[in-house]
Amino acid sequence: MKIYAMSLALYSSVLSVACSQPNSPRLVGTCEGCEAIFEYGDRQLTTSDTLSDYHENGTKLKIYGTVYRPDGFTPAADVILYFYHTNSKGIYENKYQRQNWERRHGYIRGWIKTDQSGKYSIYTTVPGSYPNRSEPAHIHVTVLEPDGRYYWLDSFYFAGDPLLNGNELSKSSVRGGAPNIMSLISERDLMVGKRDIILGANVEDYK
Repeated sequence: MKIYAMSLALYSSVLSVACSQPNSPRLVGTCEGCEAIFEYGDRQLTTSDTLSDYHENGTKLKIYGTVYRPDGFTPAADVILYFYHTNSKGIYENKYQRQNWERRHGYIRGWIKTDQSGKYSIYTTVPGSYPNRSEPAHIHVTVLEPDGRYYWLDSFYFAGDPLLNGNELSKSSVRGGAPNIMSLISERDLMVGKRDIILGANVEDYK
């Protein structure tokens, strides 16, 4: 009963936020946890966000880029991106004991909303790989378009990660387009990587 009540409360919370969106949300394909993109609540989203770990220990990281419409050229405005990743130990830590999707995605997460230029940026720290080293370090991202379509994109990986395997390195049909393996460069006290995103690119059932 306790689990059922928690699930019902979570569903009601997501539904309440979703109903406040200008268009009815429509999940493209299948996804577990993509509804977390609606958990920004009443905060005013901007083109940049600083995730919760940025001022803690770890290698500081900036990721930026441009979100384009499906034509791959026109900047896309009013697109919401949701990011989350592990802490430096490779754990999705529910640091504040939250009962929403933070209990699965951890406290290191954030949201941005593009402006007319389609630009976005996030400030965080370099994530750790899973403790069992089963997967390279990565950042998850979900997209919500202005018309209500939402879906997951291929994770952001980092060039030079020894855990990158042949599948990731040779993958050509990346959800969201463009290479999702970023080469980081050093700028003062942080590492910087760029990834542009094309809405709907290589996303099954996208119409």
